[in-house]
Amino acid sequence: MADFDVFNGDADGICALLQLRLAEPRDATLVTGVKRDISLLGRVQAGEGDRVTVLDISLDKNREPLEGLLGAGARVWYCDHHFAGDIPAHPGLEAHINTEATVCTSSLVNGYLEGAHRPWAVVGSFGDNLRESAAALARPLGRSGEQLERLENLGIYINYNGYGPDPDELHFHPADLFRELLPYAEPEDFMADNRPIFERLETGYHEDLGAARELSPEYADAHAAVFVLPAASWSRRVSGVYSNELTNANPDRAHAVITPKRDGGLLVSVRAPLSNRSGADELCREFPTGGGRAAAAGINDLPEDQLQTFIDRFAGFYASR
Repeated sequence: MADFDVFNGDADGICALLQLRLAEPRDATLVTGVKRDISLLGRVQAGEGDRVTVLDISLDKNREPLEGLLGAGARVWYCDHHFAGDIPAHPGLEAHINTEATVCTSSLVNGYLEGAHRPWAVVGSFGDNLRESAAALARPLGRSGEQLERLENLGIYINYNGYGPDPDELHFHPADLFRELLPYAEPEDFMADNRPIFERLETGYHEDLGAARELSPEYADAHAAVFVLPAASWSRRVSGVYSNELTNANPDRAHAVITPKRDGGLLVSVRAPLSNRSGADELCREFPTGGGRAAAAGINDLPEDQLQTFIDRFAGFYASR
């Protein structure tokens, strides 16, 4: 029997798996990548009796390989908060899927484990920019405001590390970062004991975000704003967390952050307004390679000649909501 852990390389995917493996240790093959690399199940070769755990990637985007794994006799435990479409009815599939805008995979795993490793669920929720949900999850922990701020920062830094088109542009491969975090049941202990890794994430985050803050919007009105970043490694790393910062600073406005890819085309990160966490996935699915969830979604490969089309559609979409 073989085990596979398949997870998104952002804070939510990593922190969801941390909770599971702290509670249920397994010597599993890790299958992950950059945040936008969500078609992960196709990399798994599993059959009769093998166990596959899937976290924080859309079932709808992995439907065909999922059905293949189930047909081959693998048992699949699937937990996610993205658009799923129809969930296959199969005895080999155990699905925990909730697409409400206020939940993430880390909070779903926290519920499944009845709060066994709640601090990592808090970190994952903060990393997914669910600040109110993270604060609610943290209440039973009785942490001070300063301690909560440290957990929030760690979540943001882990999430920041997952962005970029290729692992070689990240500070750490998500699988390597997961392995570094796994020995620690308490996030505070990781931050105290593993300072070189923590400080590299923290320094990189602040340097990249500082550069992004110097930019002016390509388009902005009361309902929506679009920022186009330069073609550079730092901008590809910071695109997602910069989107979150813009959203938190302007909660009644939708935001799109657009980054040129190394091989051509554009990467689009969309955030719905915090005051109306809806529509981001619907809008992005209008474009090929688009998807996500209601509050936060994206387009993995927007042709450059469709940039103005996207801006017009984005502005009109949120002006009418």
